[in-house]
Amino acid sequence: MENASSILMFTLVQLDETMENRYMLLSLTALCYHFILLCNITIIVCIASDKGLHEPMYIFLCNLCVNALYGTAGFYPKFMYDLLSQIPSISYSGCMFQIFVIYSSVLCDYSILTVMAYDRYVAICRPLEYYSEMTNIKIVKCIIFCWLAPLSSMGILVLLTSRLTLCGSNIGKPYCENWAVVKLACYSTTVNNVIGYVVIIIYLGHAVLILVSYIQLIEKCRKSIEGRYKFMQTCMPHLLALFNITVALLFDVLYSRYGSTSFPQSVRNFLALEFLFIPPILNPIIYGLKLTKIRKKLIGLISSNNAVA
Repeated sequence: MENASSILMFTLVQLDETMENRYMLLSLTALCYHFILLCNITIIVCIASDKGLHEPMYIFLCNLCVNALYGTAGFYPKFMYDLLSQIPSISYSGCMFQIFVIYSSVLCDYSILTVMAYDRYVAICRPLEYYSEMTNIKIVKCIIFCWLAPLSSMGILVLLTSRLTLCGSNIGKPYCENWAVVKLACYSTTVNNVIGYVVIIIYLGHAVLILVSYIQLIEKCRKSIEGRYKFMQTCMPHLLALFNITVALLFDVLYSRYGSTSFPQSVRNFLALEFLFIPPILNPIIYGLKLTKIRKKLIGLISSNNAVA
């Protein structure tokens, strides 16, 4: 059916109900966003500038940081602009675009962590086959999978959402979310709901595959001190990143579908924004501290800058 909706603008949740100082929140948000940019760009530069880091694990890590920049760019500039607006709003096309960017970025996180888990599995469980298995062509295929599958999935969901006839324009979040728009539909949204749950199940399946691979890695590594050290250095950051993004996304999914309006507005805002604040900051910090080569490169960059100064 054709999109007969006359909705041209959506009104976002009023944030001034929970803040005493609009400009203070704007300053904190800007600081947070610039810190995200700094952390992720630093990791990208470290990997790109050092040929010793042009290995599959670090190439995938670079993609994880690029994805963090992509996802947060779909939220922070608009959010900071809304903090200066009396009535936060977004155009229909802008809303669809924001849904696509934010949630394709989340799905991309899972895809990248999946191929990183596969890379660690081959490196530790089948070390003699590692370089014959993780060829340049295989790495390119993995990167294409990491980006193409999430972009395609969200493209389908956004297309289905854009075909709905809407009977409302108020979104109960500080940004556009697919489920929030679907709930404004005038008629049945069964197809959207089914496809949405299929996508959620597929990407939670990614998380299960990652956990299964790491169970095998733990079995392999616990037999020797060297194996345990290698696991802690290269695999533990992946598990922490997986836990980080999964908990954050579950907050968002559960709140979107089952959240109660009886919760304080500040709690509801935190549940809605947590996955946009925490993972993009923690992931580069975790990898920067735990991966020896990255940490040494960072120390080298800091030392060289101090020497020049």
